[in-house]
This record gives sequence, C-alpha cells and structure tokens, in this order.
Amino acid sequence: MDFNLLLDTDSYKGSHWLQYPPDLTAMGAYLESRGGENPDTLFFGLQMLLETTLARPVTQGDIEEAADLWSAHGLPFNHQGWQRLLSVHGGRLPLRIRAVPEGSRVPTGNVLMTVESTDPALAWLVTWVETLLLRLWYPTTVATRSWHFRELLRAALECSADDPAAELPFRLHDFGSRGVSSHESAAIGGLAHLVAFRGTDTVAALVAGRRHYDGRMAGFSIPAAEHSTILAWGQEHELEAYRTMLDRFARPGAVLAVVSDAYDLWNAVDHLWGEQLRQQVIASGATVVIRPDSGDPVAIVPELLRRLEARFGSRLNGKGYRVLEHVRVIQGDGITATSLPLVIEAILAAGFSVENVAFGMGGGLLQQVNRDSQRFAYKVSWVERAGRIRSVHKCPVTDPAKTSKAGVLDLIRDERGYRTVVLERPEPHPASCLQTVFENGALRRRCSLEEVRSRAMQG
Repeated sequence: MDFNLLLDTDSYKGSHWLQYPPDLTAMGAYLESRGGENPDTLFFGLQMLLETTLARPVTQGDIEEAADLWSAHGLPFNHQGWQRLLSVHGGRLPLRIRAVPEGSRVPTGNVLMTVESTDPALAWLVTWVETLLLRLWYPTTVATRSWHFRELLRAALECSADDPAAELPFRLHDFGSRGVSSHESAAIGGLAHLVAFRGTDTVAALVAGRRHYDGRMAGFSIPAAEHSTILAWGQEHELEAYRTMLDRFARPGAVLAVVSDAYDLWNAVDHLWGEQLRQQVIASGATVVIRPDSGDPVAIVPELLRRLEARFGSRLNGKGYRVLEHVRVIQGDGITATSLPLVIEAILAAGFSVENVAFGMGGGLLQQVNRDSQRFAYKVSWVERAGRIRSVHKCPVTDPAKTSKAGVLDLIRDERGYRTVVLERPEPHPASCLQTVFENGALRRRCSLEEVRSRAMQG
C-alpha cells in the first residue's frame, strides 16, 4: 500500500492547525500503556513503523494528492504548512522521537516514547502523527502477550523438564497469519511474537524480520500435514496418508507433525499410529508430533498423552515426570490465555512433562487484541507558547482513570525500577532510558532482532 503521511491521520486533525493558539512554538507528547491485561509491556515495533512511514520524506506529489482529497472531504488543508515542510526541510519531518530501547519490559503507567517538534512553525505535526504512532499498541501488545505466555511455559518447564531452556523457544507456535486482517498485520504481529519464541508458520513475519531487524531467519517450522492432505486419500486410505508423511519426512533427528483427527483421533492413535505404523515410526529415528484439532484441549491432551505412552512408551526424567518416546503432541486448537494454564495443569496432573507438548495459537495470538488490551494512549503533556514551556494534561471528572501526564517527561531506571520523571526543559535526564531514534526525518539508531531478544531476556 502506498504511504502518504498527509493522508494517514484522523479526519478531525485536518483542522487542528487552525485551532492551536497563534503563539504556539513547540509541543511535546508521550506514549504510554495505562494498564490492562499485563502489569508491564514489552516495547516493540517502532523501528519497523518508522522505516515504513516517517523516514520517507513528504513529496510534492503527496501534497497535491492530499490537497485534493482533504478539500473534497470538506475539511481545510494546511497547504502553506506542508509546503514549508517541503521547501525548508526537504520533506523530512521536523520531529524528535525518543523511545525506550525495543525489547525493554517497562511497568505500565510509564512513558515509553516522547515526541517533540523542532520547527516552531510546525509544532502541530506532533499531534498529526498521533494516529500513526499510536499503532505501536499492536506489536507491543502482541509481544507483551507472547512474553507472558513464555513466562507461564517457562515455569511449567522448570517444574517438569530436564532442560527447560532448550525446550522453551518452541513451546508456542504462531499459526495466526490467516486469522488477521491483513498481510501487514501478519508481518507486524508475527514478528512481535518472535521476540519471545522461535516457532512460527507466519512467513510474512520472517520477511519483516529480514527487512527491518536484520534477522536472517527469525523463526522456524517443520513439515506438517493439514486436513486436506489427509482427506485427499479418502477415509479408507487414512493409513496411507500417514505412511506417506513418514516416507517423505521421517529421517533420523527429523521432526514432523501430522494432524490426526480427520475421522477418529482415538482410532488413529490406538491402531494406525500405535499398531500399524509403530515400528516404522520407531525405526525412522524421527519424532512424530500428533496434532489433535478438535475437542476440549483440557481433556484431549492428557488422554492423548496416555494413549501414546501405552503404544510408544515413556521414560521418567530427572524431575519425576514422564517423557514420551518417539512421539510428541502439538495442541493448536482452543488455546487462549484462559485455557493454556488449564491445559498445562492437566498435563502435569497426569504426570507428564510439559516438554511432551507444544502449543499453537492463531487469531487468539495476533488478532484478539486491541488498543485497550494494554490501554495505550498518546497525549500532549507540554506546549511552548511565546518562549514559555507550559505543562498541560487532561483530568476529566467523569473518568479520573483517563487523567494524562503533565510536563516534559522522561523515563529513568534506578534502584526503584523504571520511573517517569518531569523535567524543567525538553532536554534528556542524565539517567534517561529513552534514546533518540528519529530526528528531523532521519533514523538515529537501529537495533537488530537479536538485540531486542537479548534485552527482553534481561528484563
């Protein structure tokens, strides 16, 4: 999709340049998560957003296209302001964006990013870009949600697996590409998930990782069957469908996944996999991952583990939990923030290690979130009028929870943890955690996906 900054905002912002005080010469705003599902957020996605939008200079063609649309839309168009941007700044935005390093995990209620103007005549740009910059809620919310799933799985693996660190990166697989509203959403959300995990079927995320975070390969997958590849054989040849998977992909050390509930999951496990194909599975040296795709996962997963154990055996690991031989399970249906802890609890209660089971999520991971999941807000906190800095904020008596922060804001970290502080002037605090990532149209700092992951691990 072509990008034109003059058209990537809300309609009502088209007239705001006429509404500000005439002596306005500078303005500052901030981004924060005011709370929500999780007590902290894992900040991610700003670099990707900037590279695809604000780092692109505004052109004369953009102005002409926007002038026509805004006029037809019935709203004023700031032709003089945009022409100044082009003639004085070469189309590059006179803004300074400072942000916490991507991958940082910051308690909610703190500043994550600040935006300030650098041209006294174009201070209104700070709020023009609100619509665009506030979309950071999406990658940050997905990254945050995935990280908290990671913490849940980490605790379960540390309790029940011999090598939890080796198992953890592939415990939650992204199946969300088909469940989101666009290819762009798949790329952004899918890459956000890969801050915490390595397993994905969202190819768009891999492309985004290469283009925007120098990640040669951000995630991995394995050969896996879908229902069509099983159904195409017909029910009478279900066994041949499974045997084909083994013939094609089962090699020593390989891992392959086969959805097995097309007709009767229990018949497939007990008789097809567990009897007729059992020796071929064992002799192949591969690990065959059985995927149930229907029913209540809290009941299905423990029962599936018990039946696979009866056919393929198990061993007792150092934590006292049973680990299947030759086979594993992936549960990708019905996994949500509510159901995942219940399934884990059922696995452990049955005496099995969580390393036996990988989980998958689709729409629940990438689509069932919104800006209020972490209550994201972008608000003006100070203005400069006639050379004087003034703190501003909203404090509605009808909803005190929507009170915004006032003043020139910064984020520091000391023995008390992260804290938002108020400054006298728009200059960084000596101990500021915010870094200048964008200034006057240019990216000032880049990071790699590995740096983001490393920072998330450090907390």
